[in-house]
Amino acid sequence: MATAPYGVRLLVGAATMAVEETIRLPKTILMYPMTLASTAAHVVMRFQQNVAELVIKGDSTLEHIFPPKDEQPEWATFDEDEPDDDGAPESGETVRRAEGRFALYSSADAATGQSDSWARSAATPAKQSASTPAVVEELDYDQLTLAQLRARLQTLDVDELEALLAYEEATKGRAPFQTLLANRITRATAK
Repeated sequence: MATAPYGVRLLVGAATMAVEETIRLPKTILMYPMTLASTAAHVVMRFQQNVAELVIKGDSTLEHIFPPKDEQPEWATFDEDEPDDDGAPESGETVRRAEGRFALYSSADAATGQSDSWARSAATPAKQSASTPAVVEELDYDQLTLAQLRARLQTLDVDELEALLAYEEATKGRAPFQTLLANRITRATAK
């Protein structure tokens, strides 16, 4: 077949493209708003980036011309300027950290940063009296976290649970521990 002249081929190609674009027009029209929106967002973000670059260059130039003074006004005080007493949290903070949702993973002694041996030796005689139930020493109850106690509750009977609850109320009085023990007693007696 002989090839058509260049002008004819150009016109036929343009007509074919016009027909194809007309067929795709419904899909293209639906995409125009999204395309315009994304293009506008791109232009705005690029403009913001250019403005930010200019501001940074301006800051750099001004800092070079007028070096900053490292002076601090007399009246300005910041937390890091004030001396720490010893860096330890106050006793009220310690109690708050040892209760609530954090009690699940830490005991009150761990929250204060005390070691186990020091905590045992520092316990008052009233707390370590002869009336301490055997289950307390058996479980090492004073050192248990809430999660550890929850894991051991299944092995205890109602009398031991009541003894632990009475001991908790008499000594530390931690609400999450009391609630856990009371709920377990209720479930055990309901069976």
